[in-house]
Amino acid sequence: MAIAEVTGVLPPLDTESAAALLKTAAATREPIAPLRDRLAGTGVDAAYAVQETNTRAWLAEGRRLVGRKIGLTSKAVQTQLGVDQPDFGMLFADMGVGDGEPVAAGRLIQPKVEAEIALVVGRDLTCERHTYADIIGATEYALPAIEIVDSRIAGWNIRFVDTVADNASSGLFVLGGRPRRLADFDIAACAMEMRRGDAVVSQGSGRACLGNPLTAAVWLADVMVRCGRPLQAGDIVLTGALGPMVAVAPDGGDRFEAVIEGLGSVTAHFAA
Repeated sequence: MAIAEVTGVLPPLDTESAAALLKTAAATREPIAPLRDRLAGTGVDAAYAVQETNTRAWLAEGRRLVGRKIGLTSKAVQTQLGVDQPDFGMLFADMGVGDGEPVAAGRLIQPKVEAEIALVVGRDLTCERHTYADIIGATEYALPAIEIVDSRIAGWNIRFVDTVADNASSGLFVLGGRPRRLADFDIAACAMEMRRGDAVVSQGSGRACLGNPLTAAVWLADVMVRCGRPLQAGDIVLTGALGPMVAVAPDGGDRFEAVIEGLGSVTAHFAA
């Protein structure tokens, strides 16, 4: 039955059932109804339990964990979803797309793009509390990135519980190919501009990400230690959006280029 045809009160879901619904939606490209009013347990903890259940299932299937993404780093979006903190999701190797490589039509359900700064960690981050100095010292290099977010929830009808359970609405990610040291650009003040063809569709700066992407990275490093999945050498960290996200045309054909001052450019291309 199509999602639009579902009526009435849907049955409650335990962790395993909710995880299975999301996993099936990802595999079939068929979105599901929101989970927030059906999920048993306490809000955020229950949502992260669903995410962790699918993370373990995917790892058991052979997917390789290569990093994390930080979401909800915009104060405006946090207010919209009624929260006061970011969220996180897992990045797997098969989510990576080459710079300018076409994303096949139909690979995602309802993709949107946002420009970000990616940090690649050079050593493990295992302290209970981290500082800017810890993150700077551990960062091997930075790259411009475009995160291609997606939602297994129909019509992007999400709240905090929905997006957390759905691996923070992760889809794919594109990294630029020219690494930069943090000392070579201003990670907070750098300007970002993203174009679809010749039209500017998103603008911002490093400060749009919790005031400084390093703040987001510190938050993530601390949370990952508490969750038992600390950041390790080689991990990629997508630190959060530098400007508004932009919807991708349903019929494909879009080409987005994000330019980040001092860091370079990266391109996401969607096949028609």
